[in-house]
Amino acid sequence: MPYNTQVSRDEAGALIPEDASREILQTVAEGSTFLRLARRAPNMTRAQRRLPILSVLPQVYFVGESGRSPQTFGARKQTTEAAWSNKYLNAEEMACIVPIPESVLDDADYDIWGEIRPQIVAAIGAKVDAAAFFGVSDSDVPSTWPDGLLVDMPADHVIDESFGDDLYDAIMSEGGVLSKVEEDGYFVNGHVAALTLRSKLRGLRDQNGNPIFVQDMKQSTPYSLDGSRLEFPLNGGFDPEQALLLSGDWNQVMWSLRKDITYKLLTEGVITDNSTPPQIQFNLAQDDMVALRVTFRLAWQIANVINRVNSNDATRYPFAALAPTGS
Repeated sequence: MPYNTQVSRDEAGALIPEDASREILQTVAEGSTFLRLARRAPNMTRAQRRLPILSVLPQVYFVGESGRSPQTFGARKQTTEAAWSNKYLNAEEMACIVPIPESVLDDADYDIWGEIRPQIVAAIGAKVDAAAFFGVSDSDVPSTWPDGLLVDMPADHVIDESFGDDLYDAIMSEGGVLSKVEEDGYFVNGHVAALTLRSKLRGLRDQNGNPIFVQDMKQSTPYSLDGSRLEFPLNGGFDPEQALLLSGDWNQVMWSLRKDITYKLLTEGVITDNSTPPQIQFNLAQDDMVALRVTFRLAWQIANVINRVNSNDATRYPFAALAPTGS
């Protein structure tokens, strides 16, 4: 009797309808704050995509008129250069397996898959956000991905919430969060904030005592800051102990999906742990279980394209953050 058989990709692929796959993909994008704000690139057809990024800007020069007095420039036209460097989108996989005893499925009077699916979507969204915002704080983030928007950020782009006279100064004034992005030649077009920042913002008043931070439910974006979209993630992917606010030019961040997002319903095979040697945790056939396997492949990158306000790649960065005091 065989003990190592399993359901193949071709045999199980038809069990999950294609429209369900598309629905999951759309819901993941909606559940992740990072994916909503960042720029989406076309889907990837392989595991890596090369992105040529302009690294040296061309220059022009005045040409002096021959015979003109005084002649401050040479009559010959000068040369210039332009150069590109490569960055890469590397698709990495997230996955999970949900084992369920067949007896549970037999006794359930509701749709198990329908109950589990939103939780998987929320977990994917939280994982993407935590990796993109804070990177290496999560030990299993792939090394081929950027370290995270906050991790790669220059130290002078992180502003303590105690900066200036109040929170308004720390965010809006000269030397505050928004000015750090603008000084590097970028325009802030979106913000991500911890839920704990909401009460702090509600307490801000102008000189007449009127609230500065107002929610407008008539608008498609109910919360805004300095005229730009403000998001409060609810999926647990934004850590208030590391940052209260992350602001920047989201056009400088891009993400892409690898096409083969797969769903498999496994009825045979074993599930092992990561020990050495691996230990069997479930034997689906012998334990009368089925397992749903979900995989998701995503790539993202920070472009940080050179501009004429700040051409120094070492100091230029399209994001800045407000950090809690003592972090």
